[in-house]
This record gives sequence, C-alpha cells and structure tokens, in this order.
Amino acid sequence: MSRKSLTASPGLATAGRSGISRLTVRDAIDGYLFIMPWILGFILFTAFPMGFSFLLTLMDWDLLGSQSWAGLSNYLQATSDPLVGVSLYNTGYFTVFSVPLRLAIALAGALLLNASVRGLSFFRTAFYLPTIVPAVASVILWMWIFNPSMGLLNMGMSALGLPKQDWLWDVGLSKPSLILMTLWTTGNVMIIFLAGLQAIPNHLYEAAKIDGAGGWSQFRHVTLPMLSPSILFNLVMGIIYSFQVFTSAFLMTKGGPLNSTLFTVLYLYQAAFERFQMGYGSAIAWLLFVIILVFTILQWKLADVWVYYEGGEK
Repeated sequence: MSRKSLTASPGLATAGRSGISRLTVRDAIDGYLFIMPWILGFILFTAFPMGFSFLLTLMDWDLLGSQSWAGLSNYLQATSDPLVGVSLYNTGYFTVFSVPLRLAIALAGALLLNASVRGLSFFRTAFYLPTIVPAVASVILWMWIFNPSMGLLNMGMSALGLPKQDWLWDVGLSKPSLILMTLWTTGNVMIIFLAGLQAIPNHLYEAAKIDGAGGWSQFRHVTLPMLSPSILFNLVMGIIYSFQVFTSAFLMTKGGPLNSTLFTVLYLYQAAFERFQMGYGSAIAWLLFVIILVFTILQWKLADVWVYYEGGEK
C-alpha cells in the first residue's frame, strides 16, 4: 500500500499501530450502551440487595432503629432454632415429592401433545393456560377446591363413596395438598419438554423400529436419552422453584396447621417482616441460598453420568 493511501485512511493507520480500529471501539461502546439498562438493573435490583442482605446477616436491625454489630450470632441462632429445622424439613418434603411428580406429569402431557391429533392447538393452549393465572386467583380457586364442607374435591370423594378430608387443615394432608396444587401449573415445564421432543430426529425412531424396538424400547433408548438435556434443565429449575415455595403457603395456611406448611422462605419472611429481625431473616435467606447452590452444583456434576448431548459436549 502506498504512502498516499495510508495518509488518506487515518483509521487504517491507527488500526495498524494500535491493533484496534475506531470502528471496533465504536461498536464496543454501542454494545455497552445497549446492555447498560440490564447492567444497571442487575446492580440495583440484584447485586446491591444481595450484598446488603449479606451485610445485614452480621447486624441486628429492626427496620426502624439503628443497626448494631452482631457478628455471627444470627448464623448461630439459625443453627439452633428448631423452627429452621422444621422449615427445612417441610421444604425438603415438598421438593422430594413435587419435583418428580411435576416432571412426570409434564413429560406425559408433552408426549400426548406431540402426537398428531385434531385440535392440537386448543389442547396446548388449555394445558398451558393455568401457568399464566395470577397466583392470588389460583389460591382462591384452590381454597374452594380444598374446602372441607363444600369443596369440589370433597364433593367428588363423596360421590365415589369415600370419606371427606380436611386437606389444608389436616397436619398429615396439608403438604400433599399444596403439592397437588402445584401439579396444576406444569404448562411451562411441558412446553420445554415438547420443544425437546420435536427436536428429536425421526430417523432415530425409524432405525429403532427396523431393529425391532417397540414403543417402550423406543421411549427408553431414544426419547429419554435425547430428552435428557431438557430433563436436566427442568430438574434444576424445579428444585430451585420448590425450595422457594412461598405464595401458596403464605396465602392459604400461614404455615399451619402446627407448622406443617412452614416453609423456609415463609419463615424468613416472618422473621424479617413480621418480627422485624432483618439480620436473622437475612441469615436464613443466605442459608437457603447456600443449600440451593450446593444442590445445583451437585446436579450439574451428576449430569455427566446420565445426560446425553448430541455434540458430545456440554
């Protein structure tokens, strides 16, 4: 290139000396400007609240008075508080039973919706619709369903000759009742399974049929392995969601009867916003965060054993 052409193109000359052209710098600035709303939102509504809540775990503060240093006393109190143990047990019970049931029902629904039947769009909409129902409206509906005297569920049991139950007002049935309620909103999980099913190549099923595989063998050796990434995603998100169950217990039972539905998030809410123990509530929140983080990392590590990726890598 001649000296004249370099003189006529100062941007190229600058790029040759610094290795970064003005266009590259301008693109980088534009990119940061475009993502600035998200960065500001993350800092203001996620990073700062998390940092402030961690600082509160080391403080005593009632939201009205001044803060005082407490050190590790909030964490020590959480480890010795029997209600923390009760709430963790209730949350673990809810997770162990609700997550597998939600995955199984969502997968069964996705398999049905993946079939070629008439009115498929209607059924897909109908199955997904409960997911977008507002939480308060859903709670009101299920309070009527679980009503011991005039509830829809007990009316159906009476028609079948079965005894009526107290459901949410029974210590032994309160958690199963809330788990039953969560099975109504599996539409979002079902949609993810449906997308995974539609991504499975048809030639795999054709090859399995040629080898003499029946319906169950195709499901076991083709569908499940190819669907395992979707199963992993729904499993991780389902456990995170179940550990944070709050709305239904807060609106329907307030943790009763006899603390049988006192979940961890509900208990930290009571500690922080009903008894104004902000430091203690923040300590419980961080304890729950660590538990969720450990379970998520454990699932990710175990995924190498049972999750199949078509490309061979995560």
